[in-house]
Amino acid sequence: MWYWFRLFQPLSLIIILQLSIFSNAENKKRPFNNSIPAIFVFGDSTVDPGNNNYWKTLFKANFPPYGMDFVNHIPTGRFTNGRLVTDFIASYGGIKEYVPPYLDPTLNLEELLTGVSFASASSGFDPLTPILSSVISMQKQLNFFKEYKTRLELAIGKERTKILINKSVFIISAGTNDFIVNYYGTPFRRRTFTVSGYQQFLLQHVQDFVQGLLDQGGRTIAFVGLPPMGCLPVVITLNSGNAFHSRGCSESLSSVAVDYNQKLQIKLKAMESHGIRIIYADIYKPLDGMTKNPSKFGFEEVHSGCCGSGYIEASILCNPTSPVCYDASKYVFFDSVHPTEAAYYYIFKALRPTIDQVLNN
Repeated sequence: MWYWFRLFQPLSLIIILQLSIFSNAENKKRPFNNSIPAIFVFGDSTVDPGNNNYWKTLFKANFPPYGMDFVNHIPTGRFTNGRLVTDFIASYGGIKEYVPPYLDPTLNLEELLTGVSFASASSGFDPLTPILSSVISMQKQLNFFKEYKTRLELAIGKERTKILINKSVFIISAGTNDFIVNYYGTPFRRRTFTVSGYQQFLLQHVQDFVQGLLDQGGRTIAFVGLPPMGCLPVVITLNSGNAFHSRGCSESLSSVAVDYNQKLQIKLKAMESHGIRIIYADIYKPLDGMTKNPSKFGFEEVHSGCCGSGYIEASILCNPTSPVCYDASKYVFFDSVHPTEAAYYYIFKALRPTIDQVLNN
């Protein structure tokens, strides 16, 4: 009898510890109704906190000057100088200070219980997009979430896992790479699709992905639209006849984003049903406002990034040898593609009504 008690004692302690961690995560005081236990994130570099660090790809940001304004000036894999919008959301909702990458092997159970990001920089909804950059596809991100569910079920049981996922918030941010890197950056899709046809092609993949999350128990989904793509510094560089002297947004490319966002909202609305909320998050307007009236937000530079020349640098082209601006908070973009922490913060502030709608469920 004593032998069997000694044998199972460590297992009992592990179970008690796991239940204690789960209880603490559930009962953590939050500024809202304490009903959002976790945040799960999918998408591209706008929400990738470092998954690409653990993936065989060149598209990483785990070296300076990335992260120069993050905690302890550590480059985490976030494609900016500091925090992402999802970090601000998680902190604002009292869920956690930062959303960690799922592939980080050091994550403990408490970190897993309060949510992770599955996003991968350079990914997109078109299956060809992640192949072009050797990054984690949206389907693979969904598969990682299924793996995550299994891990949680083993730790806290199927019923508690189901409740946690039902109550959690899912955030999806992707699509820009499908247009910039794939459709306009290569000839492959343009041989088959018109712009309108490609938009519909992407929207079908959006529908499939969202349905995949719903099938796994997701009930509250926030879907981020496209930014004014024509205002990305790299796009200005590649679309300007004289990029060093005449820099301005490509309105034709931004109009593609406007059209896509309108169609996306219709698609998402059609997928809503009883007990399921799919909320559109508009980042086009706040970024468009920053680029058109930068001084209103305290910015001084709009059409080039803080790192290097600011015209074409991103990922390994923005590295420890690159010249870096003195104050990134004066720039809308950190490199030629990705916003600064300051810009992400203003996007977060603009999204506050939407965020409140999500968190106060």
